[in-house]
Amino acid sequence: MDDATDAGQSAAASEVGPCRVLVVEDDAALRETLSLLLVRAGLEVTSVRDGVAALEAEAGGAVDLVLLDLMLPELDGFEVCRRLRVRSAVPIVVLTARDDTADIVRGLELGADDYLTKPFEPVELVARVRAALRRREATPLPAGLRFGDLDIDVAGQQAFLGGARIDLTATEFRLLVELARHAGQAMERPALLRMVWGYDYLGDSRLVDMAVLRLRQKLMAAGDSEHRVETVRGVGYRFEAAPPGR
Repeated sequence: MDDATDAGQSAAASEVGPCRVLVVEDDAALRETLSLLLVRAGLEVTSVRDGVAALEAEAGGAVDLVLLDLMLPELDGFEVCRRLRVRSAVPIVVLTARDDTADIVRGLELGADDYLTKPFEPVELVARVRAALRRREATPLPAGLRFGDLDIDVAGQQAFLGGARIDLTATEFRLLVELARHAGQAMERPALLRMVWGYDYLGDSRLVDMAVLRLRQKLMAAGDSEHRVETVRGVGYRFEAAPPGR
């Protein structure tokens, strides 16, 4: 395997500290460029060229974030994303060669936290990675929230419906917390991008829409038929503290 492992750490600590990023990219030149950009940003980097090696690397050591190309040999990025989500809540930022809505939506549905389309600006790449790492370390303010049979253990990063744990990704959990903290309020998509993804302008409203869709699906699968997260046409979304029928 011609995979190269690049590890480095800037002398000046970055704003998120010495975190570890796994870069998964089959193009050798781009893989090296991505690694150098992240190392210069003060991050530790391991790079691999295919999906099988990516799963092995993530399983073999602590990884704080995965930067994952979708078009990979042997095992594509979609399958890698799916398998990682089964066993890990590690943040995943996917790379796609074009602004292909179908690929982006599929990646987000499989549990990716964010995406970048190629070509991208180096400053945007670093900003997205840093934002994802900050989100991983952030601790929401309230210790817990409760709405009827829905319990949100913020400190424990878990949510329960009728006593049964809801299987949420880290992004879906943060979204639920922010919506629930502002129960009854219509939350605009840009506000949710700032609160959940940490973006003032780099994000895309599709991130919000797809995360809300997945959150709704998981709430319903757990037995919630009350439609707690409502769409506010032309604005965004609202969490109903007392859903209709209660």
